Amino acid sequence: MTVGRLLRTARQTLRDAGLRGCLLVRDLDTGDELGLDADVVLPVASLVKVPLAVATVDRIDRGELDGACGITVTPGRVRTPGPTGLSRFRHSATVAIDDLLYLSVAISDEGASDALFALTPPPTVADTLRRFGIEGISVRHRTRDLTDTPAERLAPEVHLAHALAASATTAGQGHPIAQLDVGRANAGSARAFVDLLHALWRPSRIPAAVAARVRELMGDNLLRQRLAPDFSSDASRWSSKTGTLLNLRHEVGVVEHADGQAYAVAALSESAVPAAVQPAAEAALAQVARELHDALRAARR
Repeated sequence: MTVGRLLRTARQTLRDAGLRGCLLVRDLDTGDELGLDADVVLPVASLVKVPLAVATVDRIDRGELDGACGITVTPGRVRTPGPTGLSRFRHSATVAIDDLLYLSVAISDEGASDALFALTPPPTVADTLRRFGIEGISVRHRTRDLTDTPAERLAPEVHLAHALAASATTAGQGHPIAQLDVGRANAGSARAFVDLLHALWRPSRIPAAVAARVRELMGDNLLRQRLAPDFSSDASRWSSKTGTLLNLRHEVGVVEHADGQAYAVAALSESAVPAAVQPAAEAALAQVARELHDALRAARR
């Protein structure tokens, strides 16, 4: 199949699932890549926890923070389905910074992430990315702001929030829901996140110890419903972070094969279907990401 036909087929697969997809797959050794709308900027939801982890681990590495220091986190009192961990606790808990990092990345814990953002605010996270030469990811607010959406205010009529999310985007990517407006939300492109993954998995301006710890955290990701089924096997390792909010379904990660080849994958998508549970959309996104990966890997042989 030619590249042109592959990309046309991929677009149709996503369209049939009700998705607009922005994807990029890059060979981390050759730099070769395949993608769809890889430079389109979208709100990134929980993907922001990867830059947060980079900035936090860097501060630990430089001695500004002590990873063993305990932080007291108050209960989240979140009413809508989805958030995990400390966000759903009923009582305050004291957790070490190192363990907050694990909770933030591995189970996408909003409470843990906001405890880390209290130590390293969004502007500092953004400055850290720039210092490491990573452009194109805007870090503007804490993760707690992600839960203050119509889904929270309209509970239990959550379907109304999904209908608004799916239908109200403007041509300029504005949106009445702040978390879905690229001018106000944490935002980035598939290419920007692949650049970040590339810097974490191959020598870069990010200190080796910092990159190794973030890779370890992403390797511990317990949310496996999106791309993992198509990238995990006995002969490959999939390390990733998901991002899910209303009609957004994202995942970015690196697949490392037993033969030594490694590919960064960023799959960002927004759904036009006003529903919270869309297994067909999850499967279609993973299928397209895998097809782009397989085409790129086959071209190297």
